[in-house]
Amino acid sequence: MYTATIGAPISTRDIQRPEYRSLTATPLSPHIGAEIGGLDLTKPLSEQQITELKDAFVRYQVIFFREQQISHEDQIRVASHFGPLGQHVGKNTISKPTDNPFVRRFHYDETSDRVSGENWHSDQSCAPMPPLGSMLYLHTVPPDGGGDTLFASTYAAYDALSERMKDYLGGLTATHDGARVFGPGTPKSSHPVIVRHPESGRRGIFVSWDFTSHIDGVPKAESDAILNFLYRHIGRDEWSCRFRWRPHSIAFWDNRCAQHKAIWDYWPNIRSGFRVQIEGTQAPIAG
Repeated sequence: MYTATIGAPISTRDIQRPEYRSLTATPLSPHIGAEIGGLDLTKPLSEQQITELKDAFVRYQVIFFREQQISHEDQIRVASHFGPLGQHVGKNTISKPTDNPFVRRFHYDETSDRVSGENWHSDQSCAPMPPLGSMLYLHTVPPDGGGDTLFASTYAAYDALSERMKDYLGGLTATHDGARVFGPGTPKSSHPVIVRHPESGRRGIFVSWDFTSHIDGVPKAESDAILNFLYRHIGRDEWSCRFRWRPHSIAFWDNRCAQHKAIWDYWPNIRSGFRVQIEGTQAPIAG
């Protein structure tokens, strides 16, 4: 496919699909997302299932599950295979805590005047060590397909940049200010604009509409122009997928290489569920 506004073919990298033995993975798009089958997340997973699930998570950047009527304990058990669970760093959040310190409630209905995540972002990139991943389980969804979530590959967005733009961005850092989203007292951190995934080794763009306030060390006008381009570039249709929720579905995404955006098109209907997050193991690595 040729796209005039990009000016070059959009490569799928010719990545060979793995042959898993304990689960199935059906890609949702050429660049990001796969639906996982053959697992019952209400039961403990075997070592082979865990190994293949971890491979799918890194490979596809976001993985989805259907018909998984899980408890808080089930969600914590599955997510814990990927690392220790963490807690939200925001001081004033739309999502709310539960009785379990690791589980947050994401509930929206006719009383809601806003919802979480309406702009492209990776979760809490304002933290010195942002979350590795996030797992959202929805038990109740709006009728008629409302409340979809979009996911975009920052790998593919980086690959589509010109070589000159890659060179320019390569040595830069940017400030991620949590107060823009969660109010005063939320962390502020500086991270590389181009990062390298610690497991896949691939490069991606690490700025977001919600959290990134400016590129460090350049004039404001230059920073604003570059960031506005990158925000729109990351969310392009060519390297994104759209997940349509059904009751008891799960989306589990890698914050190190994927961004997401929630679509609020369902008011006054109910969209409700729970999310856990996996602690980051290291600060973003410059690419």
